[in-house]
Amino acid sequence: MDCLFCKIIRGSIPSEKVYDDELFIAILDINPVNKGHLLVIPKRHSENIFDLDEPEISNIMKVIKKLSQVLMKTLNAEGVNIIQNNCKAAGQIIFHSHFHIIPRFSGDNIKIGMVHGQYAEGEMKEFAEKIRAGL
Repeated sequence: MDCLFCKIIRGSIPSEKVYDDELFIAILDINPVNKGHLLVIPKRHSENIFDLDEPEISNIMKVIKKLSQVLMKTLNAEGVNIIQNNCKAAGQIIFHSHFHIIPRFSGDNIKIGMVHGQYAEGEMKEFAEKIRAGL
């Protein structure tokens, strides 16, 4: 497979690994948003979150929580951003599931944001009904 993360998992591309178990690895991001920025990657190739099974999702969240606590403690981070992009329209660049954990510090001037909008009259109810109908 020609997947960048699969090559990292196999060891054919070097990485700075900080966590490794039977299901996941965590590596330092080569282009960090902040120093200590981690990528948590399932070892089984999956394109995005929709390809992960329920046990994988449950277990990866446990790893993300543990690593987030480690970043808070060891780097004296004041917070973390946990980001996961799915599909090209959402900004996914590498099509192998992965989660970013970015340590945050007051005054780090990093802007990870969204432009917030508003619903038109009646739209909120319409969207809520569509979503509920899909459950």
